[in-house]
Amino acid sequence: MSQPLDPEMFMDCSPTTPLIQLGGKWTAKIIRCLEPGARRFSELQVPLRGITPKVLTATLRAMERDGLITRTAHGGIPPRVDYELTALGRSLLAPMAACCAWAGAHLPELLEARDAYEGVAAASVPQDGPGGP
Repeated sequence: MSQPLDPEMFMDCSPTTPLIQLGGKWTAKIIRCLEPGARRFSELQVPLRGITPKVLTATLRAMERDGLITRTAHGGIPPRVDYELTALGRSLLAPMAACCAWAGAHLPELLEARDAYEGVAAASVPQDGPGGP
């Protein structure tokens, strides 16, 4: 069995929407969680703070549908289900690493540009509202 997931593994990530998204909001983070090997549902919930069980279930199903992960149910009491990256899912690790490196290097610039844009957009809205005085 691999090491437990670090509950702080996403603490340095921006809380904003990912710059590049595959699938839904949580897909890339789940891929990172599964990088070291198979994980159970409850293990995935540890570093994915803020995800509800319903959303995690829906995201895992969508990833399975897209061929990014496999779901293996093991008999026994209690039953156990493991999720693991497929070869297709693993093929995303290198491009994701490149995107993370780019985001890490350019996030301050990107946030500055967003702030500047929001300032310009806010300044161009009439103070009286859309209908005027």
